[in-house]
Amino acid sequence: MNFYFSMPILFSFYLSWVLFCSLASPNSVNLPLKAASLGWNSSAVNINKAEKLWRINETFYNFRLSNKQFIGLENQGNKLVAVSATEKFPEAFQITRKNGEPHRVRFRASNGFFFQAKSEMQVTADYKGPSTWEENDPSVFNMTIVSTMHGEYQITNGYGPDKAAKLMRDHWKSYITEEDFKFMSQNGLNAVRIPVGWWIAYDPKPPKPFVGGSLQALDNAFRWAQKYGMKVIVDLHALRVSQNGSPHSGSRDGFQEWSDSDIQETVAIIDFLASRYADHPSLVAIELMNEPKAPDLKLDSLKTYYKAGYDTVRKYSSSAYVILSNRLGGEWSELLSFASNLSRVVIDVHFYNLFWDNFNKMSVQQNIDYIYRQRSSDLRNVTTSDGPLSFVGEWSCEWEAEGASKRDYQRFAEAQLDVYGRATFGWAYWAYKCHLNHWSLSSLNEPNDTDKITPIETRFPAYPTVMHVNQIRGILPSRMMPGSGSFFRPSIPSTFLASGVLRGMLMLQPEVGGSHDNFFFDGIEKVKQSEVLEAVIAGDTLVTRMTLVKLQKRFGIAKMEGKAYVGDDLVCEGEFLVATGTD
Repeated sequence: MNFYFSMPILFSFYLSWVLFCSLASPNSVNLPLKAASLGWNSSAVNINKAEKLWRINETFYNFRLSNKQFIGLENQGNKLVAVSATEKFPEAFQITRKNGEPHRVRFRASNGFFFQAKSEMQVTADYKGPSTWEENDPSVFNMTIVSTMHGEYQITNGYGPDKAAKLMRDHWKSYITEEDFKFMSQNGLNAVRIPVGWWIAYDPKPPKPFVGGSLQALDNAFRWAQKYGMKVIVDLHALRVSQNGSPHSGSRDGFQEWSDSDIQETVAIIDFLASRYADHPSLVAIELMNEPKAPDLKLDSLKTYYKAGYDTVRKYSSSAYVILSNRLGGEWSELLSFASNLSRVVIDVHFYNLFWDNFNKMSVQQNIDYIYRQRSSDLRNVTTSDGPLSFVGEWSCEWEAEGASKRDYQRFAEAQLDVYGRATFGWAYWAYKCHLNHWSLSSLNEPNDTDKITPIETRFPAYPTVMHVNQIRGILPSRMMPGSGSFFRPSIPSTFLASGVLRGMLMLQPEVGGSHDNFFFDGIEKVKQSEVLEAVIAGDTLVTRMTLVKLQKRFGIAKMEGKAYVGDDLVCEGEFLVATGTD
């Protein structure tokens, strides 16, 4: 499946850091932005639903319970007890596996003895001697992996310091390269969103198990962004004790533990990032935290941190935007009044048709309707005319609709582009690169053999589709705006235009002369409309096919015939007069 966007698109990728997009200098940023993002990998193991394993090396582990306490030996005896959750050096236990049956294990405690089950409710560490690995051996346990985590912590901890260092260096050198920035810039992309982990502030010698190199990767991204005229948003994606318990938050075992006591440390990371990049011409924004999760992370605590983080960024820059991520599970508008007292701030919301059982039951059309009805309403709740800007910081073409065709995925993408394009700061697609196709924007944007016979107007869906004239003025130079709305009759509100007409003219006929920046839109004549136009509504994708009728190179004037379609239906047509020139 392939998507081509005629408007600039903003990307982000996560590989211990992530990418995003924008234009010009921080004082002159063209909004809205368009973007994309990535994900991560690891391995953490649960023995059962009540116990989590903290890997120390290939054979030794700490055991942590669901109440966040660690298992230890009482007074160095043989009784297993839960110790304090704040234990600095928890008891380590050795796991021995049966050859050929790795799920059959024995646990050796620090007293030299093995665990043994004395009853269904009692396990002690006092079994001596070797094991027969028979079913009646009380020191043998069946270990079932209930879930795993996939994050940078688990990768570096799992491979160990020597192997992990090489693995990560090779990854940073090859996964996102200068060629990716060149590709993005050549395809009209204008910025990158780069999520980073807290350990980047300690590079090149971060706390174990993390390895050095992520700061150099971020520096490279800034250098490439500047070279190709792109902007960078730095997003603090992973916190030391996790703001949501997800692998991408840097969590070791899935617990969410960030609280007031971690504010000072987290602000210090923002201070490091702001002081290092505030004067870089490619910096456009710093995001203070990604996806804090309600209700465990309290709103008052988040506001206290956001104010401190905002003040820290302002110490170094008055022009960089400060992005405030809404809480997962919180109220959409819960940050609006707080953010309204700050300057150059953005509210970040993430929209996926995933992670909720109701999506599993939705058809293709129900998913698309959900975007236009519910997501449109959700976005309005964080979009104001005079307050903070709104930003759909993550979305994807992945969904739970069964049997979806390529065209269904395209319609789903077009619906999201239409609705999320109304965000005043822009949007970011998750992800730029990913092994799962529909999560990977770079793979969606690659042509295949079928594109050679697909009409160009269907391979390049017009984006934005139907939108307010003021939104168009914010995207296109004023000299491209038509002087009248005669191309659209009263069936479409007079303040709405299908900008795909203008964009189609500029993008599909570059051979008329010069770049699209050198076109002067002069007028439309001989307008005709069909009855189908009456049914065109906001949300439809209007595709315009332009045909060069006459070109007078001497005078720099071109006449073009334009026909606008919704699907296969011709809705209107007319003759366009275009002047060419130089700036």
